[in-house]
Amino acid sequence: MAVSDPVADMLTKIRNASLAKHEKVDISTSKMKLQIVKILKNEGYVKNFKKVTKDGISFIRIFLKYDDNQSPVLHGISRVSTPGRRVYTGYRDMPRVYNGHGVVVVSTSSGIITGKKATENKVGGELICTIW
Repeated sequence: MAVSDPVADMLTKIRNASLAKHEKVDISTSKMKLQIVKILKNEGYVKNFKKVTKDGISFIRIFLKYDDNQSPVLHGISRVSTPGRRVYTGYRDMPRVYNGHGVVVVSTSSGIITGKKATENKVGGELICTIW
């Protein structure tokens, strides 16, 4: 079945696997998805990830992270900009997620970066998703 929004599909797979307390989740690969997963790793929401190729099909294997009580470190992840409704912002109006405790992922002219980096670099762009 064709997916109309692959990024939203990826976020949903990560969210569902985290809530079901799975050790890892596999998602199809693309450059944008890989950059989002790198941000998840750098911000400490996932343990690790690696690109895997099996039978000529490449995908990203994400190892999920849990705290000492086995509750997920990733409390929530949601898509902001969709194919039907694109959401853009300038660096002055960059939204904050849970008063700075979360992360907003932005697609800018200098690549896919966090909202904090976009503000530091004084560059705006399309809001991809929020993570907390």
